[in-house]
Amino acid sequence: MKRVLTAVALIPVVLLIVFKAPWPVFDFVVAAIVILTLREYLDVTDAYGIKPFRWITYLASMLVVLGFILYNFRWMGWWLPTAAFAAIALSYLLVLIFGVPAVFRRDMKMIVPASAMSAFGVFYIAFSLALLIRLRHMPQSEYLIIFILFSVWGGDIAAYYVGKNFGRHKLAPVVSPNKSWEGAIASVIASIGIAVLVFHFRQYINALFTHEPDPDVLDPVPLGTLYVAGLGLLSNVAAQLGDLFESALKRGAGVKDSGTLLPGHGGMLDRIDALLFAIPVVWYYAELTGQFHTQINLRYLIP
Repeated sequence: MKRVLTAVALIPVVLLIVFKAPWPVFDFVVAAIVILTLREYLDVTDAYGIKPFRWITYLASMLVVLGFILYNFRWMGWWLPTAAFAAIALSYLLVLIFGVPAVFRRDMKMIVPASAMSAFGVFYIAFSLALLIRLRHMPQSEYLIIFILFSVWGGDIAAYYVGKNFGRHKLAPVVSPNKSWEGAIASVIASIGIAVLVFHFRQYINALFTHEPDPDVLDPVPLGTLYVAGLGLLSNVAAQLGDLFESALKRGAGVKDSGTLLPGHGGMLDRIDALLFAIPVVWYYAELTGQFHTQINLRYLIP
């Protein structure tokens, strides 16, 4: 019952923030979720007997979030690097960010695990969630956020009820004994169905967001059914793998939940574990295919 009540209370709040919160508020909420989730992740790391670099991890993660926020301002575009270049640069910088403090620790056996787990947390949590900021700032492409949320939620519901009533074959018995192949297949089908619905009504969904109409943006181009189904499939597979990964992370640490923030759901990491894998997959699939972003009206760019 606690699980249901928490979900009933949280879902409207989440949708209200996604649709109506001004950009600074939305960005702040994402940053806060990054901090809360990192805290639980680092606590799980502690349970492994590894002492992570907590404050450096928080700082590096906030720099990632800040970078995505600044990247959305066109007037700063002349000096900001591309997102891809920034990601590659930070990948190399993380070696310095976490490697240098490691040499000052007394326990030399733990410096590599501590550095590795801390750096991984930046990519695992901060980069994934910061992509939501980028999506929220892209006119007429905000519906991708709703797709991600509905795909994960719908897939979870389908997997739970089908797995509970018809599940016979275990999906990952060591990591998550209650998950079944029947539930996983039902989850995929549900996500593909949600993808078709969301992308069919994407113009109406975009209209619910609080933003000024952008004259540089044309109406969305028609989407191919295979592209939509492919995104539904890939996002669901990523979400299920994200759920299983977090379960493996906790099982290895010997903890049941990542935290106690959400009654009936455990911690923040328990609640968004699927999103952390699904968000990057949706983002990169949309970028690589070029099918899910609106076109730019070039006549508005001519002085």
